[in-house]
Amino acid sequence: LIRAMEKFDYTEGFKFSTCATWWIRQAITRSIADQARTIRIPVHMIETINKLMRVQKQLVQEYGREPTAEEIADELHLPVERVSAVLKMAQQPISLQAPVGDSDETSLGDFIEDKGAEDPSDMTSMSMLKDRIKDVLDTLNPREREVLEQRFGLIDGYSRTLEEVGKQFRVTRERIRQIEAKALRKMRHPTRIRQLEGFIDAKNPG
Repeated sequence: LIRAMEKFDYTEGFKFSTCATWWIRQAITRSIADQARTIRIPVHMIETINKLMRVQKQLVQEYGREPTAEEIADELHLPVERVSAVLKMAQQPISLQAPVGDSDETSLGDFIEDKGAEDPSDMTSMSMLKDRIKDVLDTLNPREREVLEQRFGLIDGYSRTLEEVGKQFRVTRERIRQIEAKALRKMRHPTRIRQLEGFIDAKNPG
């Protein structure tokens, strides 16, 4: 979260919550990668493994059998050698059709992430973000706090335009922009950043 605050630039047009969620997910993914395996696998390789597993499941459904490394490589547009290396690194030579537990109705492939479903990690990250950042927002004056909440959708998820916030406060969009810029500068001050230390280890997240 600290790194997200340091990197966030409101002039790029992105919501702060979007930027922060990305950095939080990187930290969570890195933590999982570090703790889940004796030999550490780089975060980008974990993501590659997950992508490969999704494609493998897709091809199983299409072909009705386990795909070859060549078929997976062709689908991912990667060299066969790279796919073979990733499969070996994953250390999961189990068929996606292998049953899980005592039931023959549930297979390993059923546990591969469904990209069409809402990511629980996103929901958890956003909930944690809102709770923690509220403490920092409370150190701003009421107007600055509310402007940031309205502009970046920190309350209801809806990011309002400068014009919309300006109408609410009965001031010009330029005045809202100035308040927003000042509030963001305050948010980056070390005394406020220190309040977030220990929440997430954001060192070298990417």
